[in-house]
Amino acid sequence: MVVAGDFKNGVTFEMDGNVVQVIEFQHVKPGKGAAFVRTKLKNVITGSVTERTFSPTDKFENAYVERKDMDYLYSDGDLYYFMDNETYEQLPLNKEKLGDNFRFVKENMTCKVISYKGNVFGVEPPTFVELEVTDTEPGFKGDTATGASKPATLETGATIKVPLFINIGDVLRIDTRTGEYMERA
Repeated sequence: MVVAGDFKNGVTFEMDGNVVQVIEFQHVKPGKGAAFVRTKLKNVITGSVTERTFSPTDKFENAYVERKDMDYLYSDGDLYYFMDNETYEQLPLNKEKLGDNFRFVKENMTCKVISYKGNVFGVEPPTFVELEVTDTEPGFKGDTATGASKPATLETGATIKVPLFINIGDVLRIDTRTGEYMERA
């Protein structure tokens, strides 16, 4: 059991049949009236964020979200296959369970498969990946406007904005959380 008065960032619990995670919390003790806890909660499965206040004595059931390392093997239509590194079992997942940042994942990369009570609801790719540029326009000498960028297509098919000096064949480090170019690898 978790008590609202003990909320901390990252705590997951069951509320109204949903699994939610505390993003922000604030204990408020007004001059008049009872104390309360103001929170910003994220529904772990749908990703929606809501704000809610609780009495510090409200109790909720803990929710244990499992994050397991699995290797991405291949895709077949709308199914994406992952292999458990311990049991070597393959797990097929629908495209809907993959986030937008999955476009930076190539075959044989290790991802975190997220489940609650055995039901998989998401996949987290590695935070940083190194991918090769397969297509981009050449940068021109003298074209050095501050902060200028151009589109580049990566080996996974994803397109991102890169600085003008990046060429085809360069290997880039990408932050999968933001989809931004970090540096050349």
